[in-house]
Amino acid sequence: MDTTQLSRNAILDQFSTYGCPRDRFLIGGEYERAIVRPNGAPVHYAEPFGIRWFLTQFAKRWGWTPKLEGQNIIALYKDGANITLEPGGQFELSGAPHSDLAGLVEEFSTNRDCVNQLASEAGFKVITAGLTPIASIESVDWMPKGRYVVMREYLPEQGDLAHYMMKGTTSVQCNYDFIDEADCAQKVALCAGVAPLTTALFANSPLYLNRPTQYQSFRGHIWTRTDPARTGFPPGLREDFSYERWVDYLLNVPMMFIHKNDQWIHAKGKSFAEFMTKGIDGHFPTWDDWELHMTSTFPEVRIKRTIEVRGADCVSHDMAIGFCALFTGLLYDDEALSKGLELVEEIKQFGTRDQRFDVACVAGLQGHFGTKTGQGSVLELTRRLLDIATEGLGRYQPHNQHLLNPIATQVDKGWSPASDLMQAWRANPTPEHVIDFLQY
Repeated sequence: MDTTQLSRNAILDQFSTYGCPRDRFLIGGEYERAIVRPNGAPVHYAEPFGIRWFLTQFAKRWGWTPKLEGQNIIALYKDGANITLEPGGQFELSGAPHSDLAGLVEEFSTNRDCVNQLASEAGFKVITAGLTPIASIESVDWMPKGRYVVMREYLPEQGDLAHYMMKGTTSVQCNYDFIDEADCAQKVALCAGVAPLTTALFANSPLYLNRPTQYQSFRGHIWTRTDPARTGFPPGLREDFSYERWVDYLLNVPMMFIHKNDQWIHAKGKSFAEFMTKGIDGHFPTWDDWELHMTSTFPEVRIKRTIEVRGADCVSHDMAIGFCALFTGLLYDDEALSKGLELVEEIKQFGTRDQRFDVACVAGLQGHFGTKTGQGSVLELTRRLLDIATEGLGRYQPHNQHLLNPIATQVDKGWSPASDLMQAWRANPTPEHVIDFLQY
């Protein structure tokens, strides 16, 4: 593509090429986990058997191709998948796209076996929680990535818990296809509308410094205090979604950085629209700059070539797969999509979007969106969402319907995974017990 023609119209033209026929729909999961010591203390990048060692061993033993920044290995690539590091060393698998959920399950399981094997050899533990439950954020090392140098300076100016988000949180996400702009709009409306339910269903961050946070999903709350301009539910995700509105949002959100000649340069809050007309330090944007900019916004739903559904705490292996299966059933079956959108209309009658999200973060599945006792039960709304997804997956990939069983079990309990963790903590609040309970 001719990079000299980058403009708003060119970007919109590019979006118009996105989408694919239904028979080419794929599913791509992303799964962040934390590697810690048995007492929950952080594992550093450069120490013996540290985060760098984990990456190196994946390359040596299992044929992953390393990516370096300077002299530091920071990522791995293999067969359409990659392993990357979040700012605090959170170990993220971004899986290859699969036509069948069974392929995603195999990929997640293989990665789990590998990372657990290395952790066992190193004497560490891999845990699944939305927020590091024991270690202080200050004790967690920064990973040696240039973009994180800029982010750790810029984001705290926008939100007081930005470093918590960067170094302490982990989550599960999944990517889905759409046919065209109209299909994308419906799927975005569904994902954004049910986000409070999925935040509650997968809430798993009730502890920090081995003390209760007073939130079922403190991770979700942390995101509300990170950078309002690039998180949550920006105007581009509202009910009137269109490519044009989404692109205009992206063009106007403040930039954090550009990458030029292997250097990460502060964008000083300029918008991408300004970047196109005025440049930064004599540099004008290319398509690579646009792609990079899109990765520096973190809303609950993110639209690129696919729809990335975000907003779930890191949970157990089976629950993480269930997250991917849940939205496969909701998004890839027309009847489920239609019923899901009807449920969204019901949810919208209870308070504002921010109020609903706050209820989900604080109370999880035991919350109520309504102001009257018993009104707007998060649990009952989530149960209905699960029923819709189960029916949808039964039509789309019936042989994978069992992947929703862990979610059904959680819903039948009547509370979020965070409550399971708090029960274990109350029984034995030692750091070692907490880490054992959360072990991957």
